[in-house]
Amino acid sequence: MSDPKTKDITVFVSRFDTCRDENTLPVLKEYTVSVHEGARVLDVLIAIRDTIDSTLSFRYCCGAGQCGSCAVRVNGEPKLACMTEAKDKMKIEPLDLPVVKDLVVDMPAFLNEMPGLVPSKTKTLPSKEDIDKIKPIRDCIECLCCVSVCPAMDVTEFEGPAFMRQEMRLALDPRDERNRIKLCVEEEGLFTCTSCQACWKVCPKDIEIPGKAIEKLRELANREGLTLPRHQEVAKLVEDTGRSVEKIKPSFFEQVPKVIEPYGDVKAEIGFFVGCMYNLRLPDTALDAIEVLRRNGIRVIVPKEQVCCGSPLIRTGQTSYVSELKRKNIECFEKRGIKTVLTMCAGCGSTLKNDYETPYRVIDINELLTEYEIEKPEKLDIKVTYHDPCHLMRGQGITKEPRKVLKMAVKEFIEMPSKCCGSGGGVKSGIPEEAKALGDERSDEIDKTGCDVVITSCPFCEFHIQSCTDKPVKNITTLLLEGYKKKDELKKAKNKNNN
Repeated sequence: MSDPKTKDITVFVSRFDTCRDENTLPVLKEYTVSVHEGARVLDVLIAIRDTIDSTLSFRYCCGAGQCGSCAVRVNGEPKLACMTEAKDKMKIEPLDLPVVKDLVVDMPAFLNEMPGLVPSKTKTLPSKEDIDKIKPIRDCIECLCCVSVCPAMDVTEFEGPAFMRQEMRLALDPRDERNRIKLCVEEEGLFTCTSCQACWKVCPKDIEIPGKAIEKLRELANREGLTLPRHQEVAKLVEDTGRSVEKIKPSFFEQVPKVIEPYGDVKAEIGFFVGCMYNLRLPDTALDAIEVLRRNGIRVIVPKEQVCCGSPLIRTGQTSYVSELKRKNIECFEKRGIKTVLTMCAGCGSTLKNDYETPYRVIDINELLTEYEIEKPEKLDIKVTYHDPCHLMRGQGITKEPRKVLKMAVKEFIEMPSKCCGSGGGVKSGIPEEAKALGDERSDEIDKTGCDVVITSCPFCEFHIQSCTDKPVKNITTLLLEGYKKKDELKKAKNKNNN
């Protein structure tokens, strides 16, 4: 009779030995072992090695989440094996880095290049202010989870998020004699980061590398006059016009009144933060969203003195004018007594939620559409896939809501892997060849789905992906509106036949 405190668990482990044959592909091998309740992934690997296959290779040391050596992918997500609970049927693979054998990746190739402190001749110690700035980024255990998910490192010369975190850590320490900012810009790829936040979200120590390290290094670069020329042009445009892009057609503001009433009873009232792209580059998409809101009883207030949220400046380290943008944007909604501000731009929404302190609630349009009992559209007979905008998925934690709307609106929805398209972090404007390379990767994934249409919920993603694929790219509200129009046409045809 088996011990009631143990259980059998079946897992699939990647086996791959480059020393034997570099041309072979990894193979998932099935193992069933007996482990205690609450066992971690590391416990399962040790049980496999000790009782079934002594040739299985993996790293571990402390077993307490402090050394970082046991990092692996569990069901596709980077995790510490010693801290992750084992689940039946889980898939265990190495990090997405060069593999030495089985679950062992070539960590020294990255860690040996990590910059270290070069003692200065002065004996200045860190002040309390220095220490407070260092604290949020000092706990790195060099597990390389962040490196394994960085999209920029796949397509361009970038030392990576772990490297940038260390550079910022040293830049804040007065005991280090170097000024490494110029090297960060010219040789280490500081401006190649897309601000996708993938590194932060997989970090077992929750280190906010984009915001607390990379964007801060970019601020230091800005003070030294090393901001990329195209980024400087965007900053000047924001200061001169209040907008980060130039007008190419009649703006959204020019086509709508300040208050837009719904078609029926008022169920809710929101202030609409439109964003630069939807106001000046993709106003038709914003107009589609307005139609969807009107149809569902939402009164929309549009303060036309609102300006750029400041995200393009924050992401590129040009922060001197951001406080003025924040003041204008907060005041224009607050003075109207607006309690809920709606965004449909992922970047704007993430910025208002995470970089502002607003006296009102900020809500993404996908949240609104799923919180309210919206009218169901007629399902469109098309196959669609969905691109998760980084600033929606990671910046706001919104993934289920758009999928719920999509499944309501189309007959066939096909998932594809979530990855940055390359349009964020100032990369599309500053390093367009990198943005194109990441966009081409998205195009390849889109083609694999066999979809008819690509849906997203971010104007930057929509604009950029459309330049990289021959598939139509649409906003989720445009799709919903098409479903409503089809519903109206069917109803009209039915009434005509009945008459």
